[in-house]
Amino acid sequence: MLLKSKLTVNSKIKIGLFGGSFDPVHLGHLLVAQAAREELDLERLFFIPAAQSPFKPENHAAAGRERLRLLRLALAGQTWCEVDAQEIERGGVSYTVDTVRDYSRKFPGAEVFYLIGADNVAKLPLWREASELARLAEFVVIPRPGQAEVCFPAPFRGRWLTGFRLGVSSSQIRARIKAGLPVDHLVPLMVAEALRNNPLYL
Repeated sequence: MLLKSKLTVNSKIKIGLFGGSFDPVHLGHLLVAQAAREELDLERLFFIPAAQSPFKPENHAAAGRERLRLLRLALAGQTWCEVDAQEIERGGVSYTVDTVRDYSRKFPGAEVFYLIGADNVAKLPLWREASELARLAEFVVIPRPGQAEVCFPAPFRGRWLTGFRLGVSSSQIRARIKAGLPVDHLVPLMVAEALRNNPLYL
């Protein structure tokens, strides 16, 4: 459930939306969230796992309930961020514009920042209802180590995060689990324990 009591009082709040598969969540995701909170002065950040990416129809992520469970374990005790299950609950292909519209309705007047990977910047004009999406949110790019900044295509606006670059990906973690290699220092402690007790990626 979204914690709205404090947020709806002040129309000048800043909200961060962090979408993705989170298959599984790892420390790189948490470092990105921390950098976004500090650099954007966010009041709250929402992790929003997708049911199915429109750009990766061939990808078959772990079940939504499992990815949600790991996210909640990773964020346990955090008061400034939370998990939003709306895209998984909607099912089907997840379109960012639907989610951003939902936040715009819930928090009118708030500044909405949407976090994306650097490889998505050039593809933004291809996203569903791109002009509406560009109007509703400012985009914040998560850079990879050694990656150069590129300009946002019109009409999108945004900025690049600067802190906590970590070259780790969910696909690398899945591959390590399949190979029987440890992931203890790549994911939060409780997530590592859950993955050991549940052969999700074997």
